[in-house]
Amino acid sequence: MGPVEKAVRDDVADLGDLVGVEPSLSEMAYRLAREIDGGGDDGKLLPQLNRELRQTLAQLLAARAPEEDDDDLGDLAAPE
Repeated sequence: MGPVEKAVRDDVADLGDLVGVEPSLSEMAYRLAREIDGGGDDGKLLPQLNRELRQTLAQLLAARAPEEDDDDLGDLAAPE
């Protein structure tokens, strides 16, 4: 296991239990990281693999992001 794959596996492990499509996305990320560690066709594919890995990880993390309350009414119950 190379350094990129190890880092990706550690990051995914930090997420805890995977739900929905997260297991599939994590397996995709592992495979992409493994290809990056292997040099990606003598370096020719590295930019494309890096982009795809970033997008896969972003999609994996997007489901974990807390929803924002944009209506500015969330603090009505709090006394000032």
